[in-house]
Amino acid sequence: MLQLKNIFLKYGDRVLLDEVSVTLSDGEKVALVGRNGAGKSTLLKIIAGLQSPDKGAVDVPKGTKLAYLRQEIDFDDQTLLIHEAMKAFEELNSIEEKINRLEARLHDHLDEKVMGDVLHELEDLYHRRHTIGGDTAQAETEKVLTGLGFRPQDFMQPLSHFSGGWKMRVELAKMLLCGPDILMLDEPTNHLDMDAIIWLENYLHTLPSTILTISHDRQFLDNVSDRTLEIEQGKLNDYAAGYSKYLVQKAEREQLLENAFINQQKLIAQKERTIDRFRAKASKARMAQSMIKQLDKIERIDWNPTDPGSMVVRFPPAPRSGEVSIETKAIRKNYGEKQVLQSVDFVARRGERIAFVGQNGQGKTTFVKILTGTEPPTSGKVTPGYNVNIGYYAQNQAETLDLRKTVLDTLEEISPPEMRPRLRAVLGAFLFSGDDVDKKVSVLSGGERARLAMACMLLRPINLLILDEPTNHLDIDSKEVLKEALMDYEGTLIVVSHDREFLQDLTDKTIEFKNGGIKEYLGDIQYYLSKREIGDFRELNKANPLTRQTVEPEVPAKIPVVQARQVTKSNQKLEKEIEKLERELAEMETKMFSDGFYASAQATTVLEKYQSMKKVLEEKMEAWMNA
Repeated sequence: MLQLKNIFLKYGDRVLLDEVSVTLSDGEKVALVGRNGAGKSTLLKIIAGLQSPDKGAVDVPKGTKLAYLRQEIDFDDQTLLIHEAMKAFEELNSIEEKINRLEARLHDHLDEKVMGDVLHELEDLYHRRHTIGGDTAQAETEKVLTGLGFRPQDFMQPLSHFSGGWKMRVELAKMLLCGPDILMLDEPTNHLDMDAIIWLENYLHTLPSTILTISHDRQFLDNVSDRTLEIEQGKLNDYAAGYSKYLVQKAEREQLLENAFINQQKLIAQKERTIDRFRAKASKARMAQSMIKQLDKIERIDWNPTDPGSMVVRFPPAPRSGEVSIETKAIRKNYGEKQVLQSVDFVARRGERIAFVGQNGQGKTTFVKILTGTEPPTSGKVTPGYNVNIGYYAQNQAETLDLRKTVLDTLEEISPPEMRPRLRAVLGAFLFSGDDVDKKVSVLSGGERARLAMACMLLRPINLLILDEPTNHLDIDSKEVLKEALMDYEGTLIVVSHDREFLQDLTDKTIEFKNGGIKEYLGDIQYYLSKREIGDFRELNKANPLTRQTVEPEVPAKIPVVQARQVTKSNQKLEKEIEKLERELAEMETKMFSDGFYASAQATTVLEKYQSMKKVLEEKMEAWMNA
């Protein structure tokens, strides 16, 4: 059992945790949620003993083993992967050292009594090693490492061979293997691909530990927790439900709280009016004093409807491009002897919405860099379409910001002249208001840097938007706002993500990267999963190796000749109407991007007409495709 008693923590004038108390029972699976900066990670650090509160206490029973997966790690890069992971077994490692020492003594010239004592102690150690699972520890370690995406040939590699994201997986493996009574996970899915995320979900269900998880992956929280603790404005709200049910209960609770607050305010106002009347009469003065005392004893309902604000993202109208947004032919990419991409052919057409999925290391980010021209292919050709303006959000985009610049300076440096008067408004939409715009990038949190990097993309109209893991460092509310904006985005979209909930319904085509090649699925992430018949990606590795692009065959329907003629005639009419609409829209776009347009009196009327015509065009296009 874990108890938090009246935890209070203040930074400057801001109260981060305000008399927080909660009890977690053995084996509970709990999600810790709240906006970025609400105090979630700080609370885990307090529980782990890495930070002290100003007041309050953490009560953990003596002998309880805590494991805390934090975001900062420090390894000896010369240690082999398997040896680092095996450090999870502290008692076993201690026993092994004692056994090795005693076995070495057996070669010394010992008298009979000392030899007997050594053999007796060895027998006890052998028994203890067996009891705590020493016979199966390495097999369990290899199982966990494999589940997290490592290959058998990786086990004997030094840690210097792996990137920071893969080192985080090693640390996660150690947390899972050490047999903790209380396991605290801070964003465990940040460096995992879908295979590893779903494996982790299943593995956590097998652990008897009390588990407290912070994550911005909504589906992951739903799958690993049945209780939700929400930190909001310093308070801790407790819900006996997983994340999705918590949202429903939260809305119901807030409505009940609002109703109770309104009714109480009416009652208080009524009593105050009565008191004021009674005060004016000497005969009722004593009664007025009695009512005042009653009023003072009322426990006031604390209801604060103030919303701290949500990110507001709206992409500028996408300039019209050619039919093909971007195309590649026979792309190959090698890093030394390692071949990442093998003769990849790919095409993205205007208006398509495409998801790139696959295990880490299969070439998704490499291919995106080749598409955007930030990295050259070893061989092959990339051909952008006519009038294509690419917007690119890299996986480490927030890390590329100049730490010395202020938030406002960052936007001013890349802004076109016509946008400069609106930069503060753009920053305000991304929750940078007032003095926030003068903050140095170096003092921003990971979530704030991610929001700033996204703000940079909205300064110029783009019609091919390529996003590589855009939801990293964004809280759940911000992710939903971004998804809504992308749903409304009119250009061509390519997004790399391991977040299943974020991808669902966002894209209409899924490209899987594996074994140097790609395979195309004509549907969103759920369609992809169902077509692969792997409900949860665990069967992914059973698929045949892919070495080239393949497209699912479409079986054409047989249409009678007369009907076919009617369809052709109808299509010809639709095509003329579509061409006319496209010409008119192009003319309007030219007008919309002219200097001073948005300041003109006609701007609102033109924009409304533009949106209306776009909708008509979409209906005509759909009718043409159906025909």
